Amino acid sequence: MERILLAAVYPNLTELKLFNFEQQIASKYFTDESSLRSVFQQQITSLTLVTNDKSARVGSSKQYTRNVYAYILNFFKNLTHLNIIGPYVMLCPGLSLCDLPSTTFYSSILTHLCIIVETFDDRLYLLDGRLKQLTTFNVNVYSIDTSSTSVHYMDMLPNLKCFSLESYFQFQQYEKIPSLLRRMLYLEHLTLYLSIKGRNRIIDGTCVQDDILVHVPQLHSFTFYISTYIDIGDLSHSLSHEHIQQTLINIGQQNATSIINNLGTYIVECSIFSLPFSFELLLYLGNIFPNIVFNYVTYLLVQDRDGFKHEFFVRIARSFPLLKYLRIYNIKPQVSTDPTLSSDHSQSYSMIEYPHLMSLDVAYSNQCYLEQFLNETKACVPCLTELAVSHYDLKIVTNNFTREETRRNCAKVKQLVPIQLLDNSQDFYHYFPSL
Repeated sequence: MERILLAAVYPNLTELKLFNFEQQIASKYFTDESSLRSVFQQQITSLTLVTNDKSARVGSSKQYTRNVYAYILNFFKNLTHLNIIGPYVMLCPGLSLCDLPSTTFYSSILTHLCIIVETFDDRLYLLDGRLKQLTTFNVNVYSIDTSSTSVHYMDMLPNLKCFSLESYFQFQQYEKIPSLLRRMLYLEHLTLYLSIKGRNRIIDGTCVQDDILVHVPQLHSFTFYISTYIDIGDLSHSLSHEHIQQTLINIGQQNATSIINNLGTYIVECSIFSLPFSFELLLYLGNIFPNIVFNYVTYLLVQDRDGFKHEFFVRIARSFPLLKYLRIYNIKPQVSTDPTLSSDHSQSYSMIEYPHLMSLDVAYSNQCYLEQFLNETKACVPCLTELAVSHYDLKIVTNNFTREETRRNCAKVKQLVPIQLLDNSQDFYHYFPSL
């Protein structure tokens, strides 16, 4: 970066995007002694950091907030747009403002912010007046239920036009969402990704209207994925896809749909979402899902109380063309009406290709799903570099690391999880030459 920026004068340079950002980069370049100081402080108005700072999740979030996030906002004097993102959101260090001074992460000119925060309170702190000019706010929250302090600043947010709130972890305190939206009277664009538990009724179209849309009368666009996890014994009535669909139509969401999935004997998940599906992550997909293409999903977790058939994985490959991370939670064996599917050389079914799949987690699954992906007559995974699996299952499926049909799909694996899977045998290292 330094060599390029010092090679010439760039008087019109106002935007900067850094990949694989780590704290060391800020310590080296974002200082008063840096040869790039004048460019950063005077010219850059838009900064995007694609973070790869995995080690930051180990240390203190508050320390990282002070040393990196708050420092950057203070160092770049003319910054109006700040985006901090990552290739996989759960690896990104979250901003934490609890117990820090109200001047931490302060700006009088910032209008666009995209960031990950540790708790819902941290999101509230960002709207306590320290960023008064904010018009676009995209935030991903690790924990919504966590609440360590009371945030009293609840004024209206007249400047906020675009708001996105995503939280991939299940939470109970759903009432926080309507309370927040009441402050956004002039909101025009809203995006929500929520996973809610601890209720005796699902979030359907009626709830969306009463709890969300009624508070944002000037809304022009609404993009959402809202899932509810309910104990079957707590349901006040049986779930019906047709009924849920009608509640969505009643509020003008004709392009939305729903999925009902039995995760186990006692737990059912119901999700409603707008189309096209515009999020990168989808959790707890089961055997039954609509025949649509999820063009943006790169991370998928599948779970069902019933086993997955080979045809299910055919649909997964077709419906998720950009899939990179796949986790399978299913202890039930693979179901098939065709006895030839157990043959290594069967031609009665199609080999499935996952051209972008990098990470596969079958550690909490029946052994047959490892077979489904490692057997080259059933699957092609040319980019698979990370595999989470039990040592026992791996030895059985690969026949103690000698089976030819599973050798090719193991050849590029660079990481086995857990690390205890590493075997000292010669056959093991021949089987996994990329480790």
